Amino acid sequence: MYLRTTKLKRPDGHIDEYIRLVESIWNNGRPRHQIICNLGRKDLLAPHAEALLRILKGEQKPKTSSAEAIGAWDWGVMLVARQIWGELGLPESIDGLVKRRGDRGELADRALALVANRLCEPTSEHGMARWLETDYVCDRAGRRWLPQWREDGERLASRRPRVRVKDGQLRQWYRTLDQLVTHKKAIEKELFIRLRNLFSLKVDLVFYDLTSTYFEGNGPSELAKHGHSRDGKARNRQVLVGVVMIDGWPIAHHVFEGNQRDCATVQSVVKEIEERVGLRRVVFGGDRGMVTSKNIELLRARRQGYVVGLNRRRRPEVLGYLQRATGPWQQCRTGIAANEKAEAPKTLVQEVASDKAGVRVFVAHSDERLAYERAEREKSMQRVREQLSSLEHRVAAGKLKAPEKIGAAAARILARNHGIRYYDWELKEGRFRYFEHPVNFKQEQALEGKYLIQTEEPDLSAVKAVEIYKELSEVERAFSKLKDVIEMRPIYHQKAHRVQAHIFVASLAFLLDRALEKKLKSAGLDLSSKEAWQILKTVRVVEIDLGHGEHKRSVTQGSARAAQILRELGIKNLDPDALAKSGKKAA
Repeated sequence: MYLRTTKLKRPDGHIDEYIRLVESIWNNGRPRHQIICNLGRKDLLAPHAEALLRILKGEQKPKTSSAEAIGAWDWGVMLVARQIWGELGLPESIDGLVKRRGDRGELADRALALVANRLCEPTSEHGMARWLETDYVCDRAGRRWLPQWREDGERLASRRPRVRVKDGQLRQWYRTLDQLVTHKKAIEKELFIRLRNLFSLKVDLVFYDLTSTYFEGNGPSELAKHGHSRDGKARNRQVLVGVVMIDGWPIAHHVFEGNQRDCATVQSVVKEIEERVGLRRVVFGGDRGMVTSKNIELLRARRQGYVVGLNRRRRPEVLGYLQRATGPWQQCRTGIAANEKAEAPKTLVQEVASDKAGVRVFVAHSDERLAYERAEREKSMQRVREQLSSLEHRVAAGKLKAPEKIGAAAARILARNHGIRYYDWELKEGRFRYFEHPVNFKQEQALEGKYLIQTEEPDLSAVKAVEIYKELSEVERAFSKLKDVIEMRPIYHQKAHRVQAHIFVASLAFLLDRALEKKLKSAGLDLSSKEAWQILKTVRVVEIDLGHGEHKRSVTQGSARAAQILRELGIKNLDPDALAKSGKKAA
């Protein structure tokens, strides 16, 4: 049997083709063709050819769709990081620098990859390959970076069997670090100019803060030193990192030896602000530990200003200033009440007479701070009181008799929970008694809710001084993210320039984090940047196999909150290829 087509002409002249199943038979010694059945018109049967073939073969009907997802990668963090990176003009700045030095012009894209990694999955350069497996990371041309792994046989036979990434890819990331740190000063200078123009920065007010980060291993001898650790890693060598901020934007950072005192870093920072940024007259806001009397003399000599909060317990003149606060209070701008019925907490301020000519001191009272400090003090007093009461019962029961042991026990109790600030004790005729400290406790009550600000700016109002102080507090909270969010610590590099490059990448990630936080706040979204980066991971690139060798790439919308973040940032097209096309048009 076989198939045969037959042509039939319609009355209107149109010719149709029909398909027939024909069998060849013998009749009277001669072959004849016998029609078994007419299958129908060829043009109507053609779309059902595959279905007819399955029926004839006895195959089951396939699923309605043969499309299958064969891969999915996180994309939202890289998408938003690239958007902010471009808005800050970093691609143009970096490309312009490396172009003048004959580089291939890929530094900006590779630097963005390192920065985005620190925002979502902080790891070492060795760990970048693992990150490239889980995230969709591409350059401006849409070319995706893929992990390059060493074959197990080659790796185990080599001198470095623990290194799983190919040397070529590792060298690429290390070369990126080396190039970045080479251009660090120029990048920071151009970045400051762009930030100043974009956001009209108040360049007459500069904030400076310090942190530390520790090393795993010895670290480079010229930087890694033992010093006061803010990480609780006193046994580890460390390095100090100082960041200069204006209007909440980090504009420069500095790396110091780990054993330097905080106050010893101020001179070089002020000098570099003058030389690099070109700010001739600024008001310097810093931590109480950095603006010492020596540094204040330095700022005076350089005709720079300062605004600093006074340490309430380490300065004996503070109580005298508080006692002088008998004049009229000025009310500062109120905050937002917790609910509509509650009254917003007030902040009051007044200037008091200073002990030094030219020095101005402001005493501020905060309702919010008073409530917090009073609650914390009462909790501490309760803990100390319970322990002292227990000690009193032990002595009364005769379980503890030696005066030196009783004194040691009382000293240990008062050393915890700031007990020495609230209580005193005595031992008379074998009877232990504790009571509120007649001097310290009253001082603590006087300090609650109060803070003091010192400056030598003649035209600074009391209310403006409080605003600057609050901004310094906000900067300190934001600065803590350099470690808490970006996870700069620990450092594994053993070369000084690589350590500086590692910190530079972290500071650029900190810049993007601050930019996102400011955008979220401006849009009225009640989200921290840390929450936002996590939410953005729900935006994913999915690779779909359509069958017949055809592939399609799609981008998921992510969660409802992720979609809201993207909408507020003005990001509409999520396709990586669309970014590449828009980049080509812009070029």
